[in-house]
Amino acid sequence: MTMRPLILLLTCAASLALVGCHVERSSSGYRMETPVPVPESLNPFRPVSTYSIVARDPDGAFGVGVQSHWFSVGTVVPWAKSEVGAVATQSLADINYGPLGLQLMEGGRDAHQAMHALTSTDSGQAWRQVAMIDSEGNVATHTGELCIAEAGHITKTLADGSVISCQANMMHTTGVPEAMLAAYESFDGDLAERIMVALEAAQAAGGDIRGKQSASILTVRAESTGRPWLDVVININVEDDPNPLVELRRLLELHRAYEHMNAGDVAMEHGDVDAALREYASAQRLARDSAEMSFWTAVSLANAGRVEESMRYFRQAFNDDTPGADWRALLERLPDSDLWEADPALIKSILRDIQVSTN
Repeated sequence: MTMRPLILLLTCAASLALVGCHVERSSSGYRMETPVPVPESLNPFRPVSTYSIVARDPDGAFGVGVQSHWFSVGTVVPWAKSEVGAVATQSLADINYGPLGLQLMEGGRDAHQAMHALTSTDSGQAWRQVAMIDSEGNVATHTGELCIAEAGHITKTLADGSVISCQANMMHTTGVPEAMLAAYESFDGDLAERIMVALEAAQAAGGDIRGKQSASILTVRAESTGRPWLDVVININVEDDPNPLVELRRLLELHRAYEHMNAGDVAMEHGDVDAALREYASAQRLARDSAEMSFWTAVSLANAGRVEESMRYFRQAFNDDTPGADWRALLERLPDSDLWEADPALIKSILRDIQVSTN
């Protein structure tokens, strides 16, 4: 495959024909067949020069975090599958490293074997930066010799059993991967939060020489349910923002708020109203002024017969001044969808009482 001028890649004026790989099972296991060309219109190389972290926590959950001055970095770099592994593919990124890396690891290759199978058949490997961690905690990282400076990576198995690979290219300064590792290692929190602080540390250490644009966090549970769409714990993407990590943190906190809302709903289903209220309160501490959360908290309380307690939440929702929002009208529609278990006449009473108190 003939390499075109690098400057064309960096300005997206042209792309390279991508080399794919066919994986076939034989009596001796899985082997990589002869590379086959993939139409460049389907799989262009993307100059996703960036910094990222790939991690496996002590329980076996996988996560990937990334920030770049490139639109929608979360659609390119992070890949993970429960009980299989995680991959970050960046620099002049070949996206195939993500799904093919996972396929090889699921088929029995460890991270080192999967990495070798892909880089050894890729004539553009000198421009690639890729990290892989498998289900056994093996970690393999490749920083091609033509990745734009400052470029490098660092890997470590921590005392708590976590396995990490931090990698970066086109950075303002050296030391970005080391800053990420130190932040992850020193922070006491769950997988997503440790990834978040690592990304923030990378930016504080210098970050991408081009600036900031998009960011992503992807985590999957340790044990697979057999349904991959249920194995994803967090999949948050900031596509285009002048401060993507600030927005990523906000969305991560909002995600946690909705986790509390879901836990509250489960508690309500089990008749534990007090536990539900604690969860709902935790949700609203994380997402203040959320009319959505106020409304459904109120509905849950009213359905449980705790109308007096529901009133302040209804009031908060009805005070929402978002253009087009009409929580009163939504409340009136719930009985027709069997989502209002209380007396339907109660709705008119709630609307009247709140209207009177507002006036």
